[in-house]
Amino acid sequence: MKTDLEGLTALVTGGASGIGLATARLLSGRGANVAVLDLDPSGLPAPLRGLTADVTDDRSVRSAVEGAAEELGGIDILVNNAGIGATGTVADNPDEQWHRVLDVNVLGIVRTTRAALPHLRDSDFASVVNTCSVAATAGLPQRALYSASKGAVLSLTLAMAADHVREGIRVNCVNPGTVDTPWVGRLLDAAEDPAAERAALNARQPTRRLVTAQEVAAAIAYLASPAAGSTTGTALAVDGGMAGLRPRPEPRS
Repeated sequence: MKTDLEGLTALVTGGASGIGLATARLLSGRGANVAVLDLDPSGLPAPLRGLTADVTDDRSVRSAVEGAAEELGGIDILVNNAGIGATGTVADNPDEQWHRVLDVNVLGIVRTTRAALPHLRDSDFASVVNTCSVAATAGLPQRALYSASKGAVLSLTLAMAADHVREGIRVNCVNPGTVDTPWVGRLLDAAEDPAAERAALNARQPTRRLVTAQEVAAAIAYLASPAAGSTTGTALAVDGGMAGLRPRPEPRS
């Protein structure tokens, strides 16, 4: 049976774990030919193709993107998912960490998209989806640097959408809430009381639970697919209602 992404090719950065891996697997399951760019793409399940790339290194990115385009026969879908986190207020992170996070989370998107643009321009169904965050639209404590990087991703998404809409390239982003990924798991493990910290993160989202990587992947797959052909310059929240809902407090027992 023909699937909605059959015959399309997709490139996913940061696709060896978490949201990226869930996305790569879903796109592949829906018929796309998928390549993954990651610092360590070993151990990927078939039929995903893995290429080693560091999104902070332009030469590395260009080489990997060209290699992916050659293996796939072009690039129709680009998912810019590679990213790193940071905790703290503006007083806590040194300049070097600011440069590092912005280099990965923002310039990583710039480098990968720039390298993929010639191939996207040749596609009849070109789509770019950036992984942003609820941190771009809601003030979260102890996330100054991370929020600044994701705010830049949101603005960059809109600017890219405007720049390339006449070329037939759609650009959107997803804004996940707190997702149950290995990175969040490491934050919880480092907390003084991991169980209490997890409970606090669950309570922060109106659905009372963390978002799953598969739920974010489903949103990315929709935005990437031809079914979303009239959707560009959009930020799709996958945050359990965190950004927009203000439910009344539950009554105390």
